[in-house]
Amino acid sequence: VPAVQFRERDALEAVFRFWAGGEKEPEAFPMSRFWDSRLRHYLGSRYDARHGVSDWDLHMKLHDRGARVIHTREFRRWRDTGVAFELRDSSAYHVPNRTLASGRFLSHHGERIAARGYWGDIATGPFVAFGIETDDESLLRTSNGQPVKTAGEITQHNVTELFREMAAWGRPRNTQGNPEQMCQGEDRGDREDAASAPGFFTVRFLPLGSAETLHHKSCYKGRFQLLYVACGMVHLLSPDLGACVAPGGRLVVELARYLVDLRQEQLQGFAARVGELAQAAGFTPPPQARPSETFARFCKALDSAGQHTDSASESMTPPPDTLAPALENQSQPLKGGTPPSYSTPQGSGSTHRESDPIPRYPVPHL
Repeated sequence: VPAVQFRERDALEAVFRFWAGGEKEPEAFPMSRFWDSRLRHYLGSRYDARHGVSDWDLHMKLHDRGARVIHTREFRRWRDTGVAFELRDSSAYHVPNRTLASGRFLSHHGERIAARGYWGDIATGPFVAFGIETDDESLLRTSNGQPVKTAGEITQHNVTELFREMAAWGRPRNTQGNPEQMCQGEDRGDREDAASAPGFFTVRFLPLGSAETLHHKSCYKGRFQLLYVACGMVHLLSPDLGACVAPGGRLVVELARYLVDLRQEQLQGFAARVGELAQAAGFTPPPQARPSETFARFCKALDSAGQHTDSASESMTPPPDTLAPALENQSQPLKGGTPPSYSTPQGSGSTHRESDPIPRYPVPHL
């Protein structure tokens, strides 16, 4: 964290201590109370009919937009309690997930005080991230027009496979799924594996608001091969950020397809706005690209290497493989019924994963 200010380092340390359970009291993060408070504010007079509202959002919006594997029972449970996946008995889920906590400044009797709470998603749910698409077609089978697997079961499969690939990083692909061959490979010695395995990646934390100044540093300018922008961060897509992408690099922008509070005309307007921002940042749609309502894909022009020059470029260490914001943007909470803004941040998480194949050669990502 060499680029992070000391104040932000202290805030990061406080977040990690909180995650580790430094505050043992159950009232340190009463997630059930926070969730119910958010739900009451979001639904308003519809709170007493919340089951009907959740069924409408699921069947008339998410199902119509392609997420048919989300079951009514699991979606309603998440809307009521905030618990999306139950892999064990429900009594096992009594400890709140502290990583969902976020902070912001509130006004109390004329003074600004720091408050901790939950201001994340309460409308769409985490199911669309890993639970609606899979490489195993058998999990997407239907019987009498109904999916045989739920989004929770598909999520468990996809995440397990992801961890398995991460654990087998560097091994030959034909031995990744065979435990006996993996054990035999370990017996031959770790030196051979270490020699053939790709190098470790580095996560470098940056100060808040650094997306507008990255192109001033020569170690970042024109070095990244892939830029992924979540739908809540589209307002950060600018020519300055585009200058960090190498000529021929790819841009993937998550669209707002699964935001249940947006109407069809708003979704179309959002997609059009993404195209305008991408074009202004120096990207163009790739030729013969498949149309998608979930992601917008672009390529950096090969002749854009000389654009956005800056005489004040700074030299730093070699570019990191992965960049992560130091802290959550605390200026605006992500409200369930608020469309994404183009001028102020409303969230930092992505609701969906990029399912199309991406080249897995070692390239820096932003």
